[in-house]
Amino acid sequence: MVEARDGAGAVAGDPRRRLAQAPMTWQQIVAIAMCVLLNALDGFDVLSISFASPGISKEWGIDRAALGVVLSMELIGMMVGSVLLGQLADRVGRRPTVLACLVIMASGMVATTQVGSIEALAATRLFTGLGIGGMLAVINALAAEFASDRARGAAVAIMAAGYPVGGIAGGAIASGLLAQGDWRDVFWLGAGLTALFLPLVPLFVPEPVSSLLQRRGPETLQKVNRSLVALGHSPTDQLPPVDPIVRSSSIFELFRGGMALTTVLLTVIYFSQLLTFYFVLKWSPKIVSDMGFAPSSAGSVLVWGNVGGLVGSLLYSALSVRMPIRSLIAGFMLASCAAVALFGHSPANLGMLALAAATAQFCANGVIVGLYGLVASSFPTANRAGGTGFVIGLGRGGAALSPMVGGYLFKAGYSLPMVSAIMAGGSLVALAALLILPRRTAESC
Repeated sequence: MVEARDGAGAVAGDPRRRLAQAPMTWQQIVAIAMCVLLNALDGFDVLSISFASPGISKEWGIDRAALGVVLSMELIGMMVGSVLLGQLADRVGRRPTVLACLVIMASGMVATTQVGSIEALAATRLFTGLGIGGMLAVINALAAEFASDRARGAAVAIMAAGYPVGGIAGGAIASGLLAQGDWRDVFWLGAGLTALFLPLVPLFVPEPVSSLLQRRGPETLQKVNRSLVALGHSPTDQLPPVDPIVRSSSIFELFRGGMALTTVLLTVIYFSQLLTFYFVLKWSPKIVSDMGFAPSSAGSVLVWGNVGGLVGSLLYSALSVRMPIRSLIAGFMLASCAAVALFGHSPANLGMLALAAATAQFCANGVIVGLYGLVASSFPTANRAGGTGFVIGLGRGGAALSPMVGGYLFKAGYSLPMVSAIMAGGSLVALAALLILPRRTAESC
């Protein structure tokens, strides 16, 4: 086979190997930066209902149990969207799926501004969640596929940090809108920001070479070369040989050959930690509002919670190169349980509430970032993508249940300290499952 040569005359070979081993170009950095911004957009879109919840509750007079169901709707949509649209991305391509997710998210946001009942609001949030979940599934793969081997870990970690950044930036703007307008303005903001990305994605996010080579057709060589040029690399002469299929990627493989226990325990870990993680994210504005503060002030507490989440993810990333991964995750889990439980004892003081929310999310988000790496390293290469999708997809059930469980506990008459303590227990369940999780040789911890 004739091997392609780059601009310097060096043998280029497989374009995937070239992208993996060559220094990062500025075009690759821009493409990864777009993934960070798309994750930030997801972060704001998920939390938009939380910022709006005090105004919705006041306007429609709904109780906490009903509000908890609404707060869970986009999380249920995310669970479904991450599985269905994640699979769609493997069939039709990453970039078309990202664009489809943006259309779903923008239209869902606009529809939310027009609803007149709690049932319609729940439906529009469920629909919006489909796009958010699909986006999360695709951009995680994109960030890894655009990066070189040397930069891949940092690229994925930075991409994950975009989620709380969206909550911080969007939340700060939303708080200002709530001070002057009503809760619908939050969703108009989300729709506008989402629509901005529709022309930007085709310009700066090419289809990854590895994705194109998995879906070969008559024009694959031309498409691969367009992506290579868009990423700052020279085109290739020929396509590499088709990779042989050495092992089935069926979901049943996740429960064979000793993998069943690992699959079940990882799902329990992710599910339980998200149950704790989303309690503060989804309920803090309503809790603060019920203490007598204005909705805009309540939103600022959630903004500080996201600041804590961002710092926690960055600190975890820094510590992970020096400490065993399991020990580090376990430490963050214990801290997450304690911090969320203490959140329930915060006095009716905005400064103390903001500090408590930031501390809780600092610890809880550190766990989430750690779990991305733990889940991936626990599956063999042939089943890594399918296993990760299965665990994260089912695990998001914990995110969907979190607001509902909190709402029903409040309706049952439990106090804030008691509800916080119960919801903090998810981190302890996750820790127990982590301690008995089998170790694999692929995991360096």
